[in-house]
Amino acid sequence: MKHWNALAAIAVAVACLSTPAHADKLDDIISSGTLRCAVVLDFPPMGSRDADNNPIGFDVDYCNDLAKALGVTAEIVETPFPERIPALMSGQVDVGVASTSDTLERAKTVGFSVPYFAFEMVVTASDKSGIKSFDDMKGKTVGATAGTFEAIALEKQVTEWGAGEFRPYQTQADVFLALSQGQLDATVSTSTVAQANVKTGNYPGIAVVGKAPFDIDYVALFTNRDEYGFINYLNLFVNQQVRTGRYAELFEKWVGGEVPSLTVPNAYR
Repeated sequence: MKHWNALAAIAVAVACLSTPAHADKLDDIISSGTLRCAVVLDFPPMGSRDADNNPIGFDVDYCNDLAKALGVTAEIVETPFPERIPALMSGQVDVGVASTSDTLERAKTVGFSVPYFAFEMVVTASDKSGIKSFDDMKGKTVGATAGTFEAIALEKQVTEWGAGEFRPYQTQADVFLALSQGQLDATVSTSTVAQANVKTGNYPGIAVVGKAPFDIDYVALFTNRDEYGFINYLNLFVNQQVRTGRYAELFEKWVGGEVPSLTVPNAYR
């Protein structure tokens, strides 16, 4: 009996040694020659389509940069916000480059890189309002898109000030139109939304005047949570984008203004 147990153990060991090692996702991507990126294309300036229907935006360029670093071809897979993680889990994409907040709840399902972008909240004001900073909004008529983080925070601030008026709107376009027409003195939104709307020229007489003291929304690249080799590569890639100045270059190209830091004070650098 002991003899047969020993033989069985040897057979199992030999079988394990003869079984080829499973390549991880990083190896698979390089071997395939293609990197499939989930990208949201209705969220300018992070992702959208140009007049010829070609994908453009910060996230599109970021996917292309990642593919170039890997020595493969980028494939942009248009993915609506609710479908980002399902697209990865179903094998439709290899990585999410989709402005995805790195929440603890999502981290139960996918693996995140370090942040590659930070959505800071800024104040955009009418030129006629005299507002030059967040505190200058006190006593003024302000508004934001109903139900958003910034709308909730701004309405709470107006209540704490005990002065001024808060007005909710259905869309960002409605907010900036009201601002341009003088119905609002100022609004708070992400820096990307603010700069993109100012750049269009569709809303004359408005300008980004400063930051709002609300929480920063850090977003990260994501892939399967057990793909440690690929996650390590993504972390180093984000680091290299910052170190080489490419992050700042893309920010200037698509957003403009002061480049937000990707570090969290007293947490990591």
